[in-house]
Amino acid sequence: MQPSTSPPDRSHTDDLLRFLAAAPTPYHAVAVAAERLEKAGFRRLAETDAWDGEAGGRYVLRGGALIAWYVPQGATAATPFRIVGAHTDSPNLRVKPAPDTGAHGWRQVAVEIYGGPLLNTWLDRDLGLAGRLVLRGGEARLVNVDRPLLRVPQLAIHLDRQVNEGLKLDRQRHMTPIWGLGDVREGDLIEFLADEAGVPAADVTGWDLMTHSVEPPAYLGRDRELIAGPRMDNLLSVHAGLAALLAAASDDGDLGYVPVLAAFDHEENGSQSDTGAEGPLLGNALERSVFARGGTYEDRARAYAGTVCLSSDTGHAVHPNYAERHDPTHHPVPNGGPILKVNVNQRYATDGSGRAVFAAACERAGVPWQSFVSNNAMPCGTTIGPITAARHGITTVDIGVAILSMHSARELAGADDPALLATALTAFLRGA
Repeated sequence: MQPSTSPPDRSHTDDLLRFLAAAPTPYHAVAVAAERLEKAGFRRLAETDAWDGEAGGRYVLRGGALIAWYVPQGATAATPFRIVGAHTDSPNLRVKPAPDTGAHGWRQVAVEIYGGPLLNTWLDRDLGLAGRLVLRGGEARLVNVDRPLLRVPQLAIHLDRQVNEGLKLDRQRHMTPIWGLGDVREGDLIEFLADEAGVPAADVTGWDLMTHSVEPPAYLGRDRELIAGPRMDNLLSVHAGLAALLAAASDDGDLGYVPVLAAFDHEENGSQSDTGAEGPLLGNALERSVFARGGTYEDRARAYAGTVCLSSDTGHAVHPNYAERHDPTHHPVPNGGPILKVNVNQRYATDGSGRAVFAAACERAGVPWQSFVSNNAMPCGTTIGPITAARHGITTVDIGVAILSMHSARELAGADDPALLATALTAFLRGA
């Protein structure tokens, strides 16, 4: 069959690639999202201020997390929410409190392993450094050195003849990046980053810094039907949820729901933080929205009873070289549409009623979808879905996009799936 002469509309995916490149850390991801919300008329709220219940878009930022919502005209205090949940963090190497280290004439940066990365994918890769510097008084300043700065060099095969029989990496000894030559000097890295951020090094009293691959995201394949890039787990879902919220907010009239985007940090290490899904951030925002509209605890209970959350995170596409690792009757493929993730032991929160909500949204949007379930002999991962369902008592459905190389420094997905996910999420938030 000859390939089509008319290329598909990839404008959403084009924008996703730009978003991935602009968001090397959770802090940058929410900053980019906040900028787009502001341009669409959303107003940032301080958690320390009193909130009003007027119609319109609102959002709150805390660290690497963002909660945004749109109160449509005609919404009452008991109007239920439609929530897209996602997370902003990805596995990587993060800078330790005393970062300056090295030996034998090499200057290195001390790092700690964050989440569950595929460690070998960080070897011999040009790395940048990004995150936030915290100044005296608590102001946070974003910094992004998006050029080759660090490298974790692999041992030459001549010094490890058995390496191709099985690579074993010690997280403490083998994963320390190099960034130069010479004597180790305390304060060197932070002085360098302070200069990059345009602040006095003496004013920097704290930091949250992490490595990222500087190779830009890109289309891949003969027909450019795939995309390769970093942090698609799970900025692909954050980007799709943001697009869906902005589309829902552009509608006139009463949607029947209050659409919400909840983008949490720290999912990759269990969600137990003030910016994670197990913290109070989402619940506080929803409750305060109800109360700002003149609601009571009775209205809150009624609103929550009708609320549904789609927990959107990446899942596993069938791997052509390891098909036996997948369930034999569930083989999600790239560009086959978003996946519904099911685990009867509640590692995913999906049940039959949640499946019906997701299926209806896809049907209204004209979007194909697939089912994912793990091989019974393989342990199943989890998401913010079960945490959200249990903490808030709301119907939650786990969905996502099927990818390969999950938790690699560079992951692989279908080029059409991001737009298909965003289209389904838009139909869900509109509730039509």
